[in-house]
Amino acid sequence: MRIAMLAPISHQIPPVGYGPWEQVAGDLTDGLVAAGHDVTLFASAGAGTRAKLEATVPFAMSEWPDDDPNDPRVWEEIHVAVMAKAVSENGFDIIHSHLNVHPLGFAALLDPPMITTLHGSAWNRSIHPALARFSHLPFVSLSESERSFYPELNYVATVNNGIRCESFRFSDTSHEFLLFAGRLAPEKRPETAIEVARRSGRPIKLAGPIEDKHRGYFDAEVAPLVDGRQVEYLGNLVRADMVDLYPKAAALLMPLAWDEPFGLVVAESLASGTPVIGWRRGALPELIRDGVTGMIVDDLDAAVAAIDGLDRFDRGECRHDAETRFSVETMTAGYVTAYERVLSD
Repeated sequence: MRIAMLAPISHQIPPVGYGPWEQVAGDLTDGLVAAGHDVTLFASAGAGTRAKLEATVPFAMSEWPDDDPNDPRVWEEIHVAVMAKAVSENGFDIIHSHLNVHPLGFAALLDPPMITTLHGSAWNRSIHPALARFSHLPFVSLSESERSFYPELNYVATVNNGIRCESFRFSDTSHEFLLFAGRLAPEKRPETAIEVARRSGRPIKLAGPIEDKHRGYFDAEVAPLVDGRQVEYLGNLVRADMVDLYPKAAALLMPLAWDEPFGLVVAESLASGTPVIGWRRGALPELIRDGVTGMIVDDLDAAVAAIDGLDRFDRGECRHDAETRFSVETMTAGYVTAYERVLSD
């Protein structure tokens, strides 16, 4: 197949730190090339890829020089337009968009079908008018739970995100500390993770970005709990540091206050052998094998009880589960099946 992969441009590919959409789009692209497909990746300049790179913008948005005026909306329009021109002039079989709703209006103007992975963005109700207008186009969900954000879409498959399991170091032993990984945002509830650690008598390390819009929340709700001893905030770590951190943790905590559609940190933690204690929200009941690779809990008391029983989990089983269910190869095969279904229709 000749595939046009339209990547997001918020962060570089592969991302150095945060950038889950970019990580998935880049890994999927390389997985498709390894499987023998002819892929062109439309992304920001400098993207690392095994595919043909069509650089549509000079920088990823997070890498833009401070002294250079920049409107991300303008560059996203240019990004999509460059892709559309290239597709119209070349014989692609299918377009795969990871760019939210922005390219949907181009779909009727291009010959190959466009399939879209929304990466949970339908949670934002402001994009629903665009989804309503283009609901007939083919979409892929990351989990069955994600579909609840906008059930009316034409979902042709559910494909879990995949990771390069070989990039994560496995350990069958761990330290005492608990881990919170991801955006430090109200819907992620890092303050609840800290409370779980406090009640269980364990130290906790927090790692992840603080978005500007959540700086006030962090300063008021999280920062006062960070003492540098039992509670450490390590900052927004680069990927290499996270690879080193995951296998040392006794468990990953995910006390969600929203219906997260996937959560790459679940797959990354399991690949490192680290079980996940997560709230019964979003995709977590689909991703965590309750009692095997972690625990699904409903409240704080249940989470503390799960921490007390961490010895029951087989860290080797966590790794095996990641390799079986959340590998790049599994994700790639799932998308190839989805492409074939769309093309046959």
